[in-house]
Amino acid sequence: MAKIALITGANKGIGFETARQLARAGVKVIIGARDGAKGEAAAEKIRAEGYDATAIALDVGSAANIAAAAEHIAEQYGHLDILINNAGVMLDDRTIATSAQTLDTWRATFDTNVFGLIAVTQAFLPLLKKAPAGRIVNLSSILGSLSLHSDPKSPIYGYAVPAYNVSKSAVNAWTVQLAVELKDSPIKVNAAHPGHVQTDMGGASAPMALVDGAKTSVQLALLDESGPSGGYFHLGQPLPW
Repeated sequence: MAKIALITGANKGIGFETARQLARAGVKVIIGARDGAKGEAAAEKIRAEGYDATAIALDVGSAANIAAAAEHIAEQYGHLDILINNAGVMLDDRTIATSAQTLDTWRATFDTNVFGLIAVTQAFLPLLKKAPAGRIVNLSSILGSLSLHSDPKSPIYGYAVPAYNVSKSAVNAWTVQLAVELKDSPIKVNAAHPGHVQTDMGGASAPMALVDGAKTSVQLALLDESGPSGGYFHLGQPLPW
């Protein structure tokens, strides 16, 4: 039986490419998208290539919507093998100082990048526990690394998108906490840095192509039983917290 994967924010960008690569690997992918029509259009692109994909309306900021999506997937499939928490936003105003970013920016960033991610995980964890070996991938960023931000020799030193950066540090911390909780289960949970990728967020001049930006998520989603849990990776290499 094919594994079943849910990817949030998967109607475009890294999320869509992740869904496409998993589908090509024989996984049945469920494209989560705030706009159901856009999600269905994305699923149709994958089906047109001959692979198995469907879509579900999933707004990570809506508790009711998350609950409805979890109920639907439970009724349809009875379990979930892979959850990729891909949805995220970067809302910082780079023209102003770290200390001047508005509380609205902080709250909106954390609502999606942290609280939405946790809410989705909580809703789908019972279904992941029903799978033979569940996998959770939390999309983080190298910009969540406290070690690299505090090192003047680091390539990201002084790169100030503080609400985004701190939200990804929180994602890393959540990943560690959840991995400890699940250490005696077959579920593995890891944080992924996709790279600086050519997306709406990364910009057209980013050094990594979209196809490469999805590879870390796909690798972590398809880990075998000997793979790591509670780690922070980019293309198979651990990153410093």
